[in-house]
Amino acid sequence: MNVSALPLATEDQAPWWKQRWPWLLMSGPAIVAVAASYTGWLAASQADALVVGDYYKQGKAINQDLRRDRVAARMGLALALDYDAADGVLNGRLSRRLDGPLLLHLSHATQPEKDIKMILQPEPDGSFRASLPMLERSRWLVQVEGGQRDWRLAGEWSWPAQRGVTLVPALPADD
Repeated sequence: MNVSALPLATEDQAPWWKQRWPWLLMSGPAIVAVAASYTGWLAASQADALVVGDYYKQGKAINQDLRRDRVAARMGLALALDYDAADGVLNGRLSRRLDGPLLLHLSHATQPEKDIKMILQPEPDGSFRASLPMLERSRWLVQVEGGQRDWRLAGEWSWPAQRGVTLVPALPADD
């Protein structure tokens, strides 16, 4: 082996911190450490809104909701909703005349603090209008109930992709 062919450190070679390769190799783990810190901060600072505390009670309530869907089907109910963003007005029409108020619940799909609940009084022909702040571009879960909560219509609305939505009973009526 020829020893003179091996490169030797010379006086004019720069120290390691002035070389580009150590910094390039260290940048990957440094970026991962910053990203992990940010992800940890996000997880710790924001609540998990989708986790239900009393899942058993909600599971039992599903059967009650199914009964209310069947009542709406027996009554022959349907509801058409459309939102006029320019005027900030929600227009709706029930398929038949009902006495008493309607309970409207627009649930944001992921952020419960943006949910909207309203009590609506339909006209004799089943139509109603309500002023509504600008809806956020999102998927909304819509639920309309009778004043006694004896029936309900529910569905999904992707605003603004869908300008309006028609709610029909989820289950057929039991005869």
